[in-house]
Amino acid sequence: MSYRTLWTTASAAVVLVGLSFNALTDTNRSHAQEQRVSPESSGAAESATQEAGPALPQPTARDGVVSRLISRLMPANHISGKELDDGVSQRALDLFVDSFDPLKLYFLQSDIEDFQRYAGSIDDQVRSGDLGLAYYIYGRFIERVDQRVAVALELLEGDFDFNRDEQIVIDGDAAQYARNADESRDRWRRQIKFALLDLKDEGKEGKEADEATEQLRKRYLRYARRWKQTTSDDLLEMFLTSVTNGYDPHSTYMSPGTLDDFSISMRLNLEGIGASLREKDGTTVVASVIPGGAADAHGKLEADDVIVSVGQGEEGEMVDIVEMPLKEVVKMIRGKAGTTVRLGIRPGGSGNVEVYKIVRARVELEDSAARGEIIEHQVPETSQSMKLGYINLPSFYMDMESAKRNETDYRSSTRDVARILKDFREKNVAGVVLDLSRNGGGSLTEAISLTGLFIDRGPVVQVKNSDGSVQQYDDDERGTAWDGPLVVVTSKFSASASEIFAGAIKDYHRGIVVGDPKTHGKGTVQTLMDIGQSLFRNNRQNYGALKVTLQQFYLPDGESTQLEGVAADVVLPSLTSKMPVAEGDLKYALQHDTVQPASHVLYHMTPVDLINQLRTHSTERVTKDEEFLKQARQIELYVKQKDQDSISLKEEEFMKRRAELDAQEEEEEEELDIQTPNEEVFRDTFYNKEVLNIAGEYVAGLRAQNLAKAD
Repeated sequence: MSYRTLWTTASAAVVLVGLSFNALTDTNRSHAQEQRVSPESSGAAESATQEAGPALPQPTARDGVVSRLISRLMPANHISGKELDDGVSQRALDLFVDSFDPLKLYFLQSDIEDFQRYAGSIDDQVRSGDLGLAYYIYGRFIERVDQRVAVALELLEGDFDFNRDEQIVIDGDAAQYARNADESRDRWRRQIKFALLDLKDEGKEGKEADEATEQLRKRYLRYARRWKQTTSDDLLEMFLTSVTNGYDPHSTYMSPGTLDDFSISMRLNLEGIGASLREKDGTTVVASVIPGGAADAHGKLEADDVIVSVGQGEEGEMVDIVEMPLKEVVKMIRGKAGTTVRLGIRPGGSGNVEVYKIVRARVELEDSAARGEIIEHQVPETSQSMKLGYINLPSFYMDMESAKRNETDYRSSTRDVARILKDFREKNVAGVVLDLSRNGGGSLTEAISLTGLFIDRGPVVQVKNSDGSVQQYDDDERGTAWDGPLVVVTSKFSASASEIFAGAIKDYHRGIVVGDPKTHGKGTVQTLMDIGQSLFRNNRQNYGALKVTLQQFYLPDGESTQLEGVAADVVLPSLTSKMPVAEGDLKYALQHDTVQPASHVLYHMTPVDLINQLRTHSTERVTKDEEFLKQARQIELYVKQKDQDSISLKEEEFMKRRAELDAQEEEEEEELDIQTPNEEVFRDTFYNKEVLNIAGEYVAGLRAQNLAKAD
């Protein structure tokens, strides 16, 4: 998740939106840079606006009111209890500047040094409702964008040497701001060269070279035009979200327009492709695919895929969306169920563009519900077989409207899993595998009640509030739906409610966890505070909302799931474990800590000697398996490519690397599909076979120790 966050919707799913978008590179320094305006008072905003031209927005009186309220609500409600101080102020400045220029391609180093003079004053400005610095930085950025676009158009008229051996930095953290006009222009030249090579790889070469140049011209002009259409609401949202993100990456301010979109999405009144999107360095990136949605049914769209163009219907023009604000992209992608949208996709973010044709649809509960299957498993190196029950659970869900109406047959994950377990018992399965590898969370109530299907009763999760108090949430219903061997499958995508369930099963010694080294690591709870309601005790007037992290999850033994997630008892090698998609990959994520353990019984279903045996035997099988060995090579190549800070701009080297990436991505797609299947309940893949091998040996080991049922 990026810290440049808003919430909106492209379907029935919530979509992460980033206002910032990046495109070009740097250019030479203009004399206008010397005409600086001090942002030490609110008058700076007006001066900067006048200097940059009448098109720029100006702060409103309402903005100051909202700013002052946010300065009070954050310290009072955030789980950390931290004051809005100089430390948060420094973080906010860095985040705000980065939201404009994540690849350090526009601002000069002298600009950054200028802004840093005010690094310790943002807290004071927010408390006083003074947004002068925000408008000052925005005005400087617009100035720089105009300069960079002018140089871009000039350079596009010239020739580029694609045989020259030179590099371009592609990692924003590794990049440096240009120090002078020569550095700026050279970085801009390389950025255009990279873009031309990228388009050439798509096929725009030879007679179509002019087409590639024209596409870049339009892209850069559109980029400048869209930034100048930034409203005061947009800027307030960017600035205050930088402040709230200084506390943690999930606390954000929503402008009135963003709050409207969020409210619509929560009512599930929009239809679309069923994917969560985010902005990254000027591109639209798939954050996750929602189980049961149109993209999920399509089967090809994956997390980390980059959307570069969007077309409507069967034959509508494919519109270039690179550098387009994500909220504009969302409007293009969402639409009525049954209509078609075409997406130009770079799988994994690089390689050739593929066009995915997706028919929009609603996310139906049935499509994301728990499903079960009984598998006749052949025990390795024996002639024996055993029945294993396999449950695929993509989310923790509940039909809340039906539950509120006290309907007796409302759908929920707990009810559906209980029904599947009843069938398993009647058919005498030896053990149960519960797959949460694609489960990003859901209802906390469901996580607690579903845990209760496997334990008699007791604490499932503890929740710490912003005042430091800790509440314990128990399963109070006596009895279990399944008291036999249980294996929980997790991945780095298993988050929130999934981590609560898996962690409780571990703490109770009730079953084992198999999969990635640890789960996602999101152990926090957010709430939405309506600003109008907070100000006037009514929400008739939309002032936006504050999404603030006010609670943190802890397992029965007192460990937080934050950052650390839930560790697997038996680790299987995977590509997902190397992806930068966990809580710890976010800036300023809250730290892991502990509370007092909650008293609970221990089951006797995780003997240390048996767990060690499972690890040893699994490692032996994996190191001899050709498919796992092939996967290991893919993982090694992925890590090598992911860790590169720069790439060659020599055409021969560029195209060679791109060809390798294309081949690698096909293999990665296959491996991700193998590890986290979303079509069948169970797919007979090498990864899943090893899960069953572990489960079968676990069942046999418990039987040998007369522990095949919980005490």
